[in-house]
Amino acid sequence: MNSKIIAVDFDGTIVEDKYPSIGKPMMYAFESLKMLQADGYRLVLWTFRSGEKLDEAIEFCRKNGVEFYAVNKNYPEEDYSPQIPRKIKADIFIDDRNVGGFPGWGKIYQIISGQDVLYSLDNRKPGIFSIFKKKK
Repeated sequence: MNSKIIAVDFDGTIVEDKYPSIGKPMMYAFESLKMLQADGYRLVLWTFRSGEKLDEAIEFCRKNGVEFYAVNKNYPEEDYSPQIPRKIKADIFIDDRNVGGFPGWGKIYQIISGQDVLYSLDNRKPGIFSIFKKKK
C-alpha cells in the first residue's frame, strides 16, 4: 500500500475559484481524488479557508465522495492553530498556483500514477480520459 501524502488545495484546484463561495467542481477532480485514495495515497486538504468556510468545503467534498486524512494539518490528531504559520509535510502538493499553472486533473493523475497513456479526448483512441469511463 502506498503511504505517500498528497496536499490538495481547494479553491481553483478541486473547485473553480469563486471564494468565498464554492465554485463548480473542476473536471475530473473528485474522480481523480477517489482514484488516488484507492491507490493508497493519503489526502490532506490544504486550504486558506477557515471556520465556517472551511466546514463548507469539507462538507462539499464529503458529499462528492472524498474524505480527507487531515485538514490543514499533518495528521488528524495534530493541534491546529490558525495564528501559527505552518507548512504541511507532504510528498506531493496539488495547487492551481503551481509554476506553469494547473494542468488539469487528468494530467495530474497521469503524472502521479505513472501511467503511460496518450492525452486524448478522442474516445476511439486510448487516452488519459479513458480512465474515467464507466466500466461495462
